[in-house]
Amino acid sequence: MKNYATLLIAFFFVVFSSAQDRKLEPESAVTTKHTVTIKNKLIPYTATAGTQPVWDKDGKVIASLFYTYYKRSDIKNDTKRPLLISFNGGPGSASVWMHIAYTGPRILNIDDEGYPVQPYGIRENPYSILDVADIVYINPVNTGYSRIINTDKDKKVDRKQFFGINADIKYLAEWVNTFVTNNNRWRSPKYLIGESYGGTRVSGLALELQNRQWMYLNGVILVSPADYKVLRVGGPVSSALNLPYFAAAAWYQKMLPAKLQQKDLSEILPEVEQYTLNEVIPALAKGGFLDMAKKKEVAAKMAYYSGLSEKAILQNNLSVPTSFFWKELKRDKGFTIGRLDSRYLGIDRKDAGSQPDYNAELTSWLHAFTPAINYYIREQLNYKTTVKYNMFGDVHPWDNSRDNTRDNLRQAMAQNPYLHVMFQSGYYDGATTYFGAKYTMWQIDPSGKLKDRLSFHGYRSGHMMYLRHEDLKTASEHLREFIKKTIPREGTSAKY
Repeated sequence: MKNYATLLIAFFFVVFSSAQDRKLEPESAVTTKHTVTIKNKLIPYTATAGTQPVWDKDGKVIASLFYTYYKRSDIKNDTKRPLLISFNGGPGSASVWMHIAYTGPRILNIDDEGYPVQPYGIRENPYSILDVADIVYINPVNTGYSRIINTDKDKKVDRKQFFGINADIKYLAEWVNTFVTNNNRWRSPKYLIGESYGGTRVSGLALELQNRQWMYLNGVILVSPADYKVLRVGGPVSSALNLPYFAAAAWYQKMLPAKLQQKDLSEILPEVEQYTLNEVIPALAKGGFLDMAKKKEVAAKMAYYSGLSEKAILQNNLSVPTSFFWKELKRDKGFTIGRLDSRYLGIDRKDAGSQPDYNAELTSWLHAFTPAINYYIREQLNYKTTVKYNMFGDVHPWDNSRDNTRDNLRQAMAQNPYLHVMFQSGYYDGATTYFGAKYTMWQIDPSGKLKDRLSFHGYRSGHMMYLRHEDLKTASEHLREFIKKTIPREGTSAKY
């Protein structure tokens, strides 16, 4: 009996110890076979979920990145088959959002406007772009299942190698090179797509891949991109660019004056954009030296376009913080509105205050995405690990210095006549506004010589515009058209 008890204790000790030891395999892969129907055609494909190492300059493994790679399996020749390399943002966000809600062959169960429904799960995506391109979703360090790997017990891996604008771009470019090599995709047309901070990331990667990895792209897609040259610097331009977003959100929430509310959004926004460029930016640029009569005139017009009171706008000296707008617009109705998608409503502890208690849209999204991605990877892609899937991971402190990504994208375009860039933004996104994205596009190339290779599309939803069914359908088609258009005819030279 004593020996049995000893064995039992030893057994539980081993089980308990192994259960506590969460280890990520630096290199792994599980491949499964699937089909999806896109445009009434059955598309066979393989899905590989796995990890690929990050090495330091001495060839030692310092991290491993989790990825999911979808490859159409009825294509014999990959040389003409595009490869789309997908990143989300944060920084610190997993590559889950576009994976199971936009471009991938499976999307999560939500209603037509993007709200969660139960039971949680996944269904076929009839709008996936897998019919025209293979796709790899990459999770940077500490997102998804990706982690730093400390093989040397006496010396921990320096986090600064990963957590900063330029460090992030450098190691991810190396990783992409290895992935393309391992999967024999060097001859394929290649595209980067990045959402939110991912827009900053892929803008920098475009030049890093060209200049350090000698990999040339056909296209870069910026989905609701974050341009920190605008967001962090602030000032008159940064503040003024919010007004068209205010108008869009107020129109959706039916908070505009009746004369404006009865118009369609497509009629309102061009008018507000012109007023922003011609009146609001110059007014804010004058600061406290703006004539009081002019200040009141601009405040009245901003109130008309934003749904806020003229008093509130004057109290903010015409420079209304977005956080105040989310709190103020429906304060009298007892609601706040969402930051990343202002269609969503929130309820605060008290109506007073200058900003919402929480992001109404983000809690709704996590409600749907988190169970779906955990179920999908384990039970449909058959990739099993005890490592926790980080929807958002610890990437702080993040080094924001030396952000030249906007100009790097311009330089990459200038050096590569094949390279085209497309922007996609939701009108109700209050974090990285659609008009801010337009401004970024205008500023990429001051010479105007590259504007024929730049394009913009807006949608009637928020940061993740594809959560709304109608916009998923439209935005996916814009992606499909962009990819098809930017593959040059065979024999077409890359020259000016």
